[in-house]
Amino acid sequence: MSRDEQKSRVSGLELAQIIFIGRTFEEYMKMFNLTEEEIRGKSILDCPGGACSFSSHAREWGADSIAADIAYEHEIGQLEVKGLQDIEHTMKQLEHVQDKYRWDDFGSLHSLEEERRRAITDCVADMRRFPDRYVASVLPELPFADEQFDLTLSAHFLFTYADRLDAEFHLQTILELLRVTKRELRIFPTVDLSGKRYEHMDELKAILEGRGYITSEEKTSYEFQRGAHTMLHIVKSR
Repeated sequence: MSRDEQKSRVSGLELAQIIFIGRTFEEYMKMFNLTEEEIRGKSILDCPGGACSFSSHAREWGADSIAADIAYEHEIGQLEVKGLQDIEHTMKQLEHVQDKYRWDDFGSLHSLEEERRRAITDCVADMRRFPDRYVASVLPELPFADEQFDLTLSAHFLFTYADRLDAEFHLQTILELLRVTKRELRIFPTVDLSGKRYEHMDELKAILEGRGYITSEEKTSYEFQRGAHTMLHIVKSR
């Protein structure tokens, strides 16, 4: 599939085709091995941001945070309704595959559902208060300036959907995320939905390192999907 074909596949999606579910600020801190000192005073991009509450809470810690996602082209009230429906549907699906997940942090499906609802509630409230902080965009292109952000975070998109997005799309998207990033990009997780490490990871890292980036796969303190506990850390060398 060509880049243009893949772009058209993910652009102009009807709301029904979008899954609007997010993680909480606390989950992000664990997924990306972040400390409060690392985000305070930093300009941060969350892409794709979905219904995550990281951006809103990072701002409370003094970060200049922005989220970008194709879903943000839709009206906030519609996203809220769709997101709550998606949470309910996801919980029903998880009932049958609970063994594929670790429940140390959540304890039960009910607790997980509460966390997912908390994430979308915080996200939607922040979208209504600061709509300019939620930018509609279609990867692999972003409407931001070169090196606009100190830090970029990308969760549960690249590598996760490796069966739908080919190696060229991954490379072009990562290069675009790096274009708008001044210092570092963190991507979580490094496995697909089956828990398998991204099959083109070594080739991808070699290309990035050939362009002068420093790459590393780092274990994090977060693991919900079994085997999904590592992030790809890409740093621009100076």
